[in-house]
Amino acid sequence: MTIKILAISGGLRAASTNSALLRAARQLAPEGVEIEIYEGIRDLPFFDEDLEGDVPAAVTELRERIRDADGVLIASPEYNYSIPGALKNLLDWASRPYGQSFLTDKPVAIMGASGSQFGTVRAQNHLRDVFHWLDSKVVTKPEVHVGANYTRFDEQGNLTDETSRGLVAGLIAALVVQVRKSRETVGASA
Repeated sequence: MTIKILAISGGLRAASTNSALLRAARQLAPEGVEIEIYEGIRDLPFFDEDLEGDVPAAVTELRERIRDADGVLIASPEYNYSIPGALKNLLDWASRPYGQSFLTDKPVAIMGASGSQFGTVRAQNHLRDVFHWLDSKVVTKPEVHVGANYTRFDEQGNLTDETSRGLVAGLIAALVVQVRKSRETVGASA
């Protein structure tokens, strides 16, 4: 049975190395794993509880895509020691309605690239806090912090650093394991 992963980049710019990390993950995914990259982050309005009675179409689509995915893969830059506002906005919409989020019990993997030597350590810690609150099943290892990103990708945005490629492949493999565990748990409770 095919495993479907919804991949979300917190980087909005066309040459985002975090979006490039997702493309590398798609290339490195094992047979039987489909990674679909979500492109609708710009279409989401700012989260506003007043809109919850008449949920915008872009939000409904996001929620449905999360629901239909077996797992979620996030690649995020680090802005001001944290996650970008657009990604936080996406997670705020995806976390609703309260107590009914499709991220609850969803297997999630996190990675990131930045120009810093530290990669995206702090941003990933903040993401782990968000997913902890949502009761998502977060993959903890391997951690993928691609620091000095300008040396790890070629001019076409391909991840060329073999160590980073190995870590990304390992993260996808760990996410697949988490998806299979979740399927077993659901199957056992059915």
